[in-house]
Amino acid sequence: MRESGILMPVSALPSRHGIGKMGQAAYDFIDFLSGAGCHYWQVLPLSPTGYGDSPYQSCSVYAGNPYFIDFDLLAKQGLLCPGDYEGIVWETEPNRIDYACLYEQVKPVLRIAYENFKRKRIVGFRKFCQQNKRWLKHYALFMALKSEHDGLPWYEWETPLAMYDKNAIAEAKEKYADHIGFYEFEQFCFFTQWTAMKQYANAKGIRLIGDIPIYAAYDSAEVWAMPKLFQLDKEKRPTVVAGCPPDCFALTGQLWGNPIWDWDNMKSDGYRWWLERLKFTLSLYDTVRIDHFRGFERYYAIPYGAETAEHGKWKKGPGYALWAAAKAKFGEMSVIAEDLGVITPAVVRLLKRTGFPGMKVLQFAFDSDADNPYLPHNYLSDHWVCYTGTHDNHTLRGWVKSNQPETNAYAMKYLGVKRTKQLPKAMVRAVWGSTSRIAIAQIQDFLDAPASARINTPSTLGGNWVYRTQAAEYTGKIQQKIRALNEVYGRLNAVSQDES
Repeated sequence: MRESGILMPVSALPSRHGIGKMGQAAYDFIDFLSGAGCHYWQVLPLSPTGYGDSPYQSCSVYAGNPYFIDFDLLAKQGLLCPGDYEGIVWETEPNRIDYACLYEQVKPVLRIAYENFKRKRIVGFRKFCQQNKRWLKHYALFMALKSEHDGLPWYEWETPLAMYDKNAIAEAKEKYADHIGFYEFEQFCFFTQWTAMKQYANAKGIRLIGDIPIYAAYDSAEVWAMPKLFQLDKEKRPTVVAGCPPDCFALTGQLWGNPIWDWDNMKSDGYRWWLERLKFTLSLYDTVRIDHFRGFERYYAIPYGAETAEHGKWKKGPGYALWAAAKAKFGEMSVIAEDLGVITPAVVRLLKRTGFPGMKVLQFAFDSDADNPYLPHNYLSDHWVCYTGTHDNHTLRGWVKSNQPETNAYAMKYLGVKRTKQLPKAMVRAVWGSTSRIAIAQIQDFLDAPASARINTPSTLGGNWVYRTQAAEYTGKIQQKIRALNEVYGRLNAVSQDES
């Protein structure tokens, strides 16, 4: 079956409150997708944002972003009054997220909801805490302590707490019990709203593609509470950190800075922690995109403290053993492998052995010759997910503007258009017309958004993950254009077709 979808983070949904939320705008977007005949909404990570406002540098690999909690839904539960949040200034620009503003404004509103919640005791809270205790107890305590330390990273706390001393932790749990309860409540609200939204999407024939970042942030609950999962020294400092080697796009490489999993230690118990993480993630989404899949075959390890990624070394990852264990536990999984970057024959073999579809990105297709593997005529099967671009790429308009003249010339020749301004539309059609089973475009590429609407530019700080859409942009005309593409190229969602 041929399918299609749109990539857009929850944060980019229209909102009166500074950032996209899981309220009416999310339900309206699901209706938009359904009416357009699409099958998928790729939401990207739901994690709380961390360093550089990135969800890939989160304080937890499990927690949901409290900024996405919808205030209007809490008001319907009697946990807020409109006056608690409607009079607040949530943004400085209507089409950009102001994270500094959200950092100051969201928590006090959710605190009001928490105080009301303590008097009401909404059904399901204790069950949620029990079902998620493996990660929630660490996360809630971590966040309570982080708040008490004015947001400082755990490695700057007093030594007993930083080193997770048993007595210090027991004392902190008792002292900050109410703070811990607040962070448990936040997560209860998040996952309650997420579950309801997902159920609505599925009923409309829309499946949600989530994301599982391969690495955790150093300043995270996982590194703090479970250091044996990582390659750390006795002082809990990383011995190596993650990144990518130098290439033509980054001459000194990419220094991500995340600590790296201790795969040898994880192998000793059958990758138990990773299996728990996969179980949780597979329950959240209909399909999971595995970030940086090549890192499971070999990962690039950079000495801790290095200023660039130039002197790292490739080391062997868990390979197929992890995925064999996952398949034994879960059976067939709906997974997309992000097989971008330096792809060796060994990575190709691993991908083939797992059976997971890889990714084709059309923006990578026009910088060489007819043998470029990202050109649609080289897709020798349908076992791919084809993108116009990912969240790390330009918008199509931005891509055209940034290209060398010869790249655009080849793209025009290949796609059969005569002017560069025709390229964005032609590229969308090429993705939809490809043999790939799933075709996905960023929402910006349907809204004809400029370069400033780019979601993320890798290896840069500032100005990332701030893109927002406006309700007025989701017109019936655009919806019908997408639906027409799905009809022409045999990608129309059968559920949407039945509802029309």
